[in-house]
Parts: sequence; structure tokens; C-alpha cells
Amino acid sequence: MGSPDTWSPPAETPDTLGAYPRLTPPHLQTLSEVGTTMPVSERQVLAWAGVPLDSFLVVAEGLLSVDHGVSDPDPSGEDSARRDVGGADTRVEIHGPGRFVGDIGLLEGEPSFDTITALESGKVLAVPIPALQRIVTSDPLIGDVILRAYLIRRSMAIGFGSGLRIVGSRFSPDTRRLLDFTARNRVPHRLLDLDRDPAAETILRRLGVGVADVPVVIVGGSRILSNPSIVEVSEALGLRRARPGTSSDVLVVGAGPGGLAATVYAASDGLSVVLSDAVATGGQAARSARIENYLGFPSGISGAELAERAEVQVAKFGGTLLAPATAQQLVVDGGALRVRFSDGTSLLPRSVVIASGMQYNRLAVANLDRFEHTSVYYAATISEALECGTDPVVVVGGGNSAGQAAVFLAQTASRVHLIVRGDDLAASMSRYLIAQVEAGPRISVHLRTVVVRAHGSDRLESVTVQHQPSGTREDLPAAYLFVFIGATPATSWLGAEIERDERGYLVTGSGVASDDPRRQPFETSVPGVFAVGDARSGSVKRMSAAVGEGASVVRMVHEYLETGGCRR
Repeated sequence: MGSPDTWSPPAETPDTLGAYPRLTPPHLQTLSEVGTTMPVSERQVLAWAGVPLDSFLVVAEGLLSVDHGVSDPDPSGEDSARRDVGGADTRVEIHGPGRFVGDIGLLEGEPSFDTITALESGKVLAVPIPALQRIVTSDPLIGDVILRAYLIRRSMAIGFGSGLRIVGSRFSPDTRRLLDFTARNRVPHRLLDLDRDPAAETILRRLGVGVADVPVVIVGGSRILSNPSIVEVSEALGLRRARPGTSSDVLVVGAGPGGLAATVYAASDGLSVVLSDAVATGGQAARSARIENYLGFPSGISGAELAERAEVQVAKFGGTLLAPATAQQLVVDGGALRVRFSDGTSLLPRSVVIASGMQYNRLAVANLDRFEHTSVYYAATISEALECGTDPVVVVGGGNSAGQAAVFLAQTASRVHLIVRGDDLAASMSRYLIAQVEAGPRISVHLRTVVVRAHGSDRLESVTVQHQPSGTREDLPAAYLFVFIGATPATSWLGAEIERDERGYLVTGSGVASDDPRRQPFETSVPGVFAVGDARSGSVKRMSAAVGEGASVVRMVHEYLETGGCRR
């Protein structure tokens, strides 16, 4: 900083995207009623990366710096081998009076990804996290300001590659497993690729980590996880919520739009609700970079932001989230329901709402299985776009998901080839998306075409496509393949007692073979077990329809529970 005689404070970070708003006097008054103003000294560290914050911090006097690099949380700095393990490029923000620090993880119990330091003597207003959560969910004047800023900051952090570090080979299935998990959970991260980044090897040597221990996850620069399981990573990040009690009024399986809606409405009605998901909240919707036809969002909204907002609502009404938690079996034992999870635990809910959605269909193409864990994706979000960079990509599919992916990836990829089996995009794609696809200078549309073979050595290099009417084949350069060719219902974990239609969807209401006049419209062949969203036979496969079904099923659950669950 230079000598005290010459040092001058740096300028504040400009707020060009709305990520760093300045709170107004009424906002500060509301916060001061539940917080404490305390002095800070020059260079005092208020938060270390990797350590959860216990307070929401607002600058009252002076300046705070927010360092998005990875540094050592040990103030003594004795363990120098663990310092600055994230690479040389860091991002630092400067904030003055009226601004606040943190991001959406503060509301969700995640550790801080940043080191926060006072640049000069001053004061901060510290608000306990539970008090902040109450304000965000009950006072729209200040809650909307904080929540919107936090969501923008999380998107920026993902785009910059801040947060945790994953050290490993991009061609390793274990590395891909960790990348997919962090992307689905919207965790800021960066891959330090052993095959491309010379610094990756250096970091492993400094940490004393051998090749057998990779991939390695570095949380905050101090916590090192060697080839961890998904559960270990989620617990280190505060994502896996505390295990609830063994019973509840409702267990919702699947945290897509339908499951989130059912959870929010049931919890707001006073029911005890547990929401479980095998990976993360948001379902297929969270994999959409931009949703432009959802009611109430004329400028569009990302699926990730919708999921984050819904997760805050779940917490607001007292719902319990379990993720990752893979439901493995539903057992109907006399008059009781039991759901067993893959980790060996069980829950005994009074009722179950199945919102497990769909599983993406894989592409049956010669030689593609070699690249399944390194070059094939079933989502196109900012995380996948960062991974692909400017490399050419191929998108397979003719529906809205494929169109959204092509438009989004064309912002960064040098070329996007959209492969469509059908004769016309209008057969399965919304008009607004067709216009965007056709206007994209980097997008090439191949109608009546299929992928027949994948090529490459360690990674995908090209694919062969065939024009169906003529039989003509062409090799297209492609480092990554995105597949959006439909899905099948994720119902294989359910037993034969749950009736299905010929395609595997869950039959409900009057469609169930056994006639029971008391059966509710969304109730399956097992009393007290309901189905909503894409997994339900006859449902409209739209996000808004799933939300509607999730909201509607709560009334049916109430009516069932009022009978004492005596129909089994």
C-alpha cells in the first residue's frame, strides 16, 4: 500500500450491472434494528475464503476489499504451501459506505468464497444471518435489493471462475463428475487442467498430493479434498442440509419446478415438508441459460436464478432440503410409507409427492461412448460455455432446449452446428427461438440430418453426420457434443405397486385401473403417494404446467392427511 504518508484509498468498484447497490437510509435503519455497528482496524480480516460468515456485513465507514482469489485462512501464514493455490489471476472489489458484501451462499449456509479485509479503519454494521434471512423473505423493499444483487454476484463469480478449485484432467470421469455437480449446484469453480495448465502440476507438488489422489478439490485454499465423493464435496460446501427427523407430513422427491412448487405451498400451509433431490434444485429448468416465455419475466430469466429464488422460499416457510440424496426405493409396509435413500437412511413420511421428472436420453452413435464423460453434455449453462470456450460444438435436437443451447453457446463458440432429424424447426421449437437461431451468424442448421459416428483420440475432435434423404455424409469439427433428444420418466426406483402407462409414466386419478372414488386426480395407485410434473402420465411437459401441478397437489395432500391416511 506504500507508506502512511503517501497511501491514498483506492476507488470503489463501479456498479455497472446492479451487483453492488448502495443501501438507502431507510434500509440501513431496518438493518441497524437487528444488527450491531462495530469498529474495524486497517488490514483487519473480517472473513476468510472457505469459512462460513456468521453475519451480513454493511460498510458504515471506511472501505472493505473483497478478494476473490484463493488464500490461506491461517493469519500466521505458516503453511505457505497452501497459499495462493488458485493461480495468479484474482479479482478484487472495493466497497465503501452503504454497500454490503457476500453473495447468495450467505443465505444458504455456504462458506464464503472470498477473503474480506478492511482497507482502513472504519465501522461495519453486522447483522446475524438468521435476522437477515427474515428480512429478505419478509421485507420486499430491502429483500429484493439484497437478493437481486446476490444473484447477480453469483452469476458473475461463476463467469469469472471464482470460488473453489478442481485440479484434475478434463478427460477423467471423476473430474467430470465433480464439474457436473458444481455446475448443477451453481457453485463458482475453476478447473485447473492437468493436461493444459502447467500451474496444475505445480499446485499438486506444493500440496504434496500424488497422482493417485486426483482430482483434488480445494475449498478456500486450506481445505483439500482428494478424489472426494459428491457427498463429501456437498458437506464441505454446506450444500447438504442437516438430516431431518425420520417422519414428516410430506416427502417431495425431486426438486425441479414441480417439486419446488409443492414444497413451497405445502410448507406455507403449515405442513412439515422434506424436499429431496439426487443432485441439486432446479431440475431440467436449471440447465437452461435463458427462459424467455415464462409468465412474469418479459426480459427472460435463467433457470438457475429461478431455482435459487425458489430455494430461498423453501427456507422461508420452513421446508427442509436434502441434496444430494438419491431416493432408491419406496416401500409400502402395511399402513406406512418408507422411502429408502442410497446412503442407507430412510424417511417415514405420511405422504409422498413424486416429482422426479425425466432422465435425458443418450445418443446411440458409434464410438461416442469413449467421450461420454469428457465431451458430451446434456445441459448448456455458463459453466459448460466456459468449459467449451471458443471450440466448435455440435448440438443435437430440434426442441426448445436444443434451440436455447445453440443460441447461448453461439455467444462464445466459434461455430455451432445444430443437428435436427426433422424437416422443419417449427415442428417442435417456439417461434421466438427459431428467429434467434436463424439470425445467429455462428449457427449452422442441418435439417433431416443425424449423427452417425464420433471421432477423436483422447478427446472428441469431430462427428460424422448423414443427410437422411440423400445419404450424403459430412465430417463436422466438434470438441463437444450437446444432446437434447428427449427424455424418459425417472421412475425406475419405484416398485410394481405404482401403476405406470406403456411408456413408464406414473398413472394417476381416474386413469388407475383399480376403481376408488376417493382417489385424488394426482394420486397414484398407492393411496397417499402423488405424482406431479413430467413423470406423471398425461401431464403437459412444460415448466409452468409442472409448477401448477406442484401447487395443486397440496390441496389433495391435505385432504388425504385429513382422513388420517387410513386408505392404505
